Amino acid sequence: MKRFVLTFLILLGLAAPVARSAGPSAVAPAGAVGPSVGPAGPDQQQIERIRAACLQGRRRICGRILRVLPDGLVVDSGYADLLRPPLEHAWLIPGSVSASRTANLIERQEPDSLCVGVVFLQDLPKAHGPAPKPRQYDYVILLGYPAGYHTYASVGGMKKTVRRFSGSLLKAVNLNLAGPAVSGAVSPVGAK
Repeated sequence: MKRFVLTFLILLGLAAPVARSAGPSAVAPAGAVGPSVGPAGPDQQQIERIRAACLQGRRRICGRILRVLPDGLVVDSGYADLLRPPLEHAWLIPGSVSASRTANLIERQEPDSLCVGVVFLQDLPKAHGPAPKPRQYDYVILLGYPAGYHTYASVGGMKKTVRRFSGSLLKAVNLNLAGPAVSGAVSPVGAK
């Protein structure tokens, strides 16, 4: 038994320098998922800059669902009174709850501040079991990471472009890496 443990420790000691010299992309923990980039993709510093910008730009999206689209939700955010107990523990709240939009609310340029205005929210939490699906005029409370802009067809075929947020940091980084069409996610609010 001692010989087995000693052999295991020796092999582990020899494998560690090889893994370190091979670089961060050579050995990844089981189940780890990273940004999907091609062979000529961005370098690690660019990925870290985008990740840091996503963390700096994260917002609390508390609002009423205006439209349910196949790829996400259009939400009118700015309902600060949804952050009261016991509502604050659920991400989806039925539309029968009494809530009103906070008047004269201004969005701060700080992480975790309340998002104000109409936004598009994607990458919602997965429901475990028979959970209700989001419906129009329900409310959501989620932490969202900036992921560019989203254009959708509004009433009468008009196109509206709103800020896009993702419920997943990894997916927000991937969306920001996708190209210049969504690179506005890391710029200040109201830049578009």
